[in-house]
Amino acid sequence: MPLTMNQEVFITCAVTGSGSSQDRSPHVPRSPAQIADSAIAAAKAGAAIVHCHVRDPESGKPSRDLAYYREVTERIRESGTDVVLNLTAGMGGDIVFGPTERPMPPIEGTDMIGASERVQHIAECLPEICTLDCGTMNFAEADYVMTNTPGMLTAMGSMMTHLGVKPEIEAFDTGHLWYAKQLVKDGVLDAPALVQLCMGVPWGAPDDLNTFMAMVNNVPDDWTFSAFALGRNQMAYVAAAVLAGGNVRVGLEDNLWLGKGQLAENWQLVERAATIIENMGARVITPAEVRRRLGLTKRAPKA
Repeated sequence: MPLTMNQEVFITCAVTGSGSSQDRSPHVPRSPAQIADSAIAAAKAGAAIVHCHVRDPESGKPSRDLAYYREVTERIRESGTDVVLNLTAGMGGDIVFGPTERPMPPIEGTDMIGASERVQHIAECLPEICTLDCGTMNFAEADYVMTNTPGMLTAMGSMMTHLGVKPEIEAFDTGHLWYAKQLVKDGVLDAPALVQLCMGVPWGAPDDLNTFMAMVNNVPDDWTFSAFALGRNQMAYVAAAVLAGGNVRVGLEDNLWLGKGQLAENWQLVERAATIIENMGARVITPAEVRRRLGLTKRAPKA
């Protein structure tokens, strides 16, 4: 199909993620205050959406602590900075298997919880968007499997829809898009949906352009999509996503580098993405415009 370039593009900044990047760059935020400050700086640089995980402030390891999510949310909202808040709901579905001859029971590192607990911080913080990882896949970390069964996705998706929080479908391969369309058909998720195409995450969809266009061509015409690639191809995928009619995601969750030997901060990655978009002749849109496009409701700080 012919490419139709997106002329009005929103930028998402994935602020910190849940990978083991905390010791590879001093700029990866750890504490709720650091995560909120980095998200606010990214918003001021042009990000309409900030996608946030939380970490243990001391170790930097990924966390599901409700108090951390609450603090990040409140700090961002009370800052007066206009930005769409997107919280992860991807934690709590990890299985790490034992040796190949005795894989069961799962070993240290496994973090498997129920649907209600996986969505608990979403119900309390009520972000405008939260993520829904729409499939199960191997990750390139020993025998670690990200687990999202059809039953789990139906339960979590129904809770998100009931809460009035828009799911951002995280699609790591074409089959994840296939099931996302089934969730919409079944009435679990509302149409038109929002989807993030996650490229180059081992062992999901590789980040070559043929695979990327296969993913794009599987997104329904009335859905909104965004895309990113890991590492050195992050900025190339800013251009690729815009050319393919989509929006873009950058940030330290996916890439630590601004250039060779130069560690990035989130706001710098957003600023560079905005420059690429504008040099292509497109316009970076605001949080208010994103809310109108996606049908979101801005939530105020708690009194």
